[in-house]
Amino acid sequence: MIPSGGPELTAWIVARGRELGFAAVGVARLERSPREAVIREWVAAGRHGPMEWFREQLEARLDPCTMLPGARSVVVVADRYADGRPDRVDAAAAPRGRTARYARGRDYHRRMKKRLLKLHKALDEAFPGHGFRRCGDLEPVLEREHAERAGVVRIGKNTLGIAPGLGSWILLGELLTTLDLEPTTAAPGIGDDPCGSCTACIDACPTKAITPWSVDASRCISTFTLEERGDGQAWLADSVGDWLFGCDACQEVCPHNAPTVRSRRAGVHPDFDGRGASHDLLTVLGWCEEDRTEAFLAGTLKRVSLDMARRNAVHAAASAILEERGSEAGRLALRRKLLELAADSSQPELVRHAARRQVMRLGS
Repeated sequence: MIPSGGPELTAWIVARGRELGFAAVGVARLERSPREAVIREWVAAGRHGPMEWFREQLEARLDPCTMLPGARSVVVVADRYADGRPDRVDAAAAPRGRTARYARGRDYHRRMKKRLLKLHKALDEAFPGHGFRRCGDLEPVLEREHAERAGVVRIGKNTLGIAPGLGSWILLGELLTTLDLEPTTAAPGIGDDPCGSCTACIDACPTKAITPWSVDASRCISTFTLEERGDGQAWLADSVGDWLFGCDACQEVCPHNAPTVRSRRAGVHPDFDGRGASHDLLTVLGWCEEDRTEAFLAGTLKRVSLDMARRNAVHAAASAILEERGSEAGRLALRRKLLELAADSSQPELVRHAARRQVMRLGS
């Protein structure tokens, strides 16, 4: 029996969310963003980089009722998608390019919303006449702010949500509703600065994209590899290291991601199986559209075009050669492939231009 309201209904929602496999669940009242001025300034300065969709959806993001007129509350759920253990790199194997952990395996948007639908349906049946809408990071919602008010996360210096005891390896989902729900009580420390004097994420960022509580997306490797449709800035392309799709550098060094009793108990949801953690760079350089489709079909990287994927592989290959990562034979094969791509006029311009520039950088 679902309670009719008050703290009992909130407690039921939290318990049901945990039954559905979410690592953390909270409830908050919907509010217009208190960071509106900061966000507008960030966009006006061009720090959203190639993410034009963010600028176009700005007004919708600032007004949570855009997604559901009359919405008064939001249920926030969090999945833990990785435990942060270091990726295994075989120095004797051919050079590979890594994928950010959140983008490995199957499409988390569909998986999270499928479980959230069960909560949605239960509340919809119990409260006819009220509205509900499931959201995630594909919808124009400021989900980390909602999660912060719900007591699910604190926002760190790298702007990621840090769930107490779970760290930042989390993905968020939301259920907006016209119900006036009792908010959850924030865990101790919620709202406080979770980082203190720590600057590990700032120091680890290869492109210096992070300043305290702000990320310049125009300098971010993740944004470049996943969102940039053109050549991008040369210095940024030269900084990708072994990141082929996305980047986890700031999370890999965060002290909040050290194992805890709670994180060990929560584990990683089985929806996140870690497939596609890395790809052989020589193979990606030779991909056709069918190869790209097969690699991304069930995952979150479908928006990365074939030309983008091969461009990323060109830059990662050059980094592997310069940094002497992987086997010598593998690096030699990559060098030959870059020369071939640079000289082949039938190649897409995005790929050929990247190859020509990296060949010059390598001094070949």
